[in-house]
Amino acid sequence: MNYNSYICILTNYHCTIAEQQIRKAMIKMEILLHTPEGVRDIYNSECERKNRLTGRLLHTIHRYGFQDIQTPVFEFFDVFSKQRGTVPSRDMYKFFDREGNTLVLRPDMTPPIARCAAKYFKEETLPIRLCYHGSVFINNKSLQGKLKEFTQIGAELIEDASVDADAEMIALTIDCLKQAGLEEFQVEVGEADFFRGLVEEAGFQESEIETLRLLIEEKNIFGVEEMIAEKTIDPLIKEPLMRMPELFGAAGMLEAAKKLTGNPRAHRAIGRLEQIQERMKAYGYENYLTFDLGMLGTYNYYTGIIFRAYTYGTGEAVAAGGRYDNLVGQFGKDAPAIGVCIYVDQLLNAMARQKLDDSESPERTLLLYRDASYEAAVRLAAGFRRDGMEIVLLKKERPMEDYLAYAKRSQIGGIVSLAEGDRVEVIEAASGKVTRTSFAELFAQGGRE
Repeated sequence: MNYNSYICILTNYHCTIAEQQIRKAMIKMEILLHTPEGVRDIYNSECERKNRLTGRLLHTIHRYGFQDIQTPVFEFFDVFSKQRGTVPSRDMYKFFDREGNTLVLRPDMTPPIARCAAKYFKEETLPIRLCYHGSVFINNKSLQGKLKEFTQIGAELIEDASVDADAEMIALTIDCLKQAGLEEFQVEVGEADFFRGLVEEAGFQESEIETLRLLIEEKNIFGVEEMIAEKTIDPLIKEPLMRMPELFGAAGMLEAAKKLTGNPRAHRAIGRLEQIQERMKAYGYENYLTFDLGMLGTYNYYTGIIFRAYTYGTGEAVAAGGRYDNLVGQFGKDAPAIGVCIYVDQLLNAMARQKLDDSESPERTLLLYRDASYEAAVRLAAGFRRDGMEIVLLKKERPMEDYLAYAKRSQIGGIVSLAEGDRVEVIEAASGKVTRTSFAELFAQGGRE
């Protein structure tokens, strides 16, 4: 091999290494532009719709007398431990602090609120009304197409064990969904004590109760029948347990369910639901209710009524709640409680599919200026902003066609261009229609100080 051939091979070798390094850098950059699985960016009009919806929901909750509370995004693992009856450990995002304590990104908002109630309202014996807005994080299995970060808005009514409180929280849920623009939806209501009364009398072990609860919750009729067939159970208990997945419908179903069993605890549960139905008539919302005795809730801390709201356009609940009379006591304050949570992301999906996206849009205007008109443009923008308009201030350095395209991309309704001298052009972004006026006239309308 001569010298020139050697140099050529060596040069190609180094080029190959350089190309590989460049390729790796490009792949790394490409990865950085994407979010991890289960989370997503929200921007422009979608973000605006979400923020407007959030504002309306919180305003509705505030009108019921609830006060804001904000808890940390991460807490000690024990706040969400198995004893609390919340999200399974495998579904939590866990990490450690410098001292070795196990921390988790909150997977559920209710235990932190219960912790706060026990800490800050320990001596309060009258109702405590707290509301929140934030993200929760569930480490779902991969490749399910589900989000792992969710936005939730909710309310917790603590120190009130009455059926009136149950009815009020359901009414609040209905009001929130109506404020979002929904009209066609149903709130399904169940009662955890109906199930607990039956399994208690049947003598199931705790592990068996959890398995049976999941089977009933999933409406797995054959699984329920198979499990109960393996147990020696009184026929008076066996029949209502086997039929639980089918015990749903209008209020008339409750009377039929009552005849299936003589269990006192189960009867009290049905009586509670009947009382709720009567109280909802006072709100005028009784037609939004259906009942489901086989709905046992995602979390084990529910002790009384459980409810979920459904609408078409999404197969998942857009809101959920229930009574958890023992949870606050686990943090040191014996207090009954009931809460509701609005799943904002699911609600937005349903609204979009029902074409219920609100038409409200900000009055955003692009104000173009040149060097000579900079001071006047700043004064004009300040005046319009005081009047509630959203002004995008931008120096004019390109053809007007570029700014019209930019306005359409950025949800800007109109363009005000300060031209030579005292001339002003007002342009509708959608149609391109131009109206000419003077700076003095425009300043008198919106730029006044």
